[in-house]
Amino acid sequence: MDTVIYWFTGYDKEGLQAQLEKEVDIETFFAEAPQMHPNASKIKGVVCGVRVEEIADPLMQKIRWLDKLVDELAKGKAMEKVLRS
Repeated sequence: MDTVIYWFTGYDKEGLQAQLEKEVDIETFFAEAPQMHPNASKIKGVVCGVRVEEIADPLMQKIRWLDKLVDELAKGKAMEKVLRS
């Protein structure tokens, strides 16, 4: 899970831990992310009945993209595919 978050947001172990300790909200978490991965736009598919590539709100799209990555990981998809390598 951490590997997916690091890839997606650019946080490293210490940066992620700092955000957790500060108990930031999700908007701040993404706003302060070092760098969203340039391949994030390659995340496609449906989560909770919503097609992630069609979400108009940028924050909600980031939330759903991360949700999609976690969903794929939980279903046993290979890490290389989850990370769009």
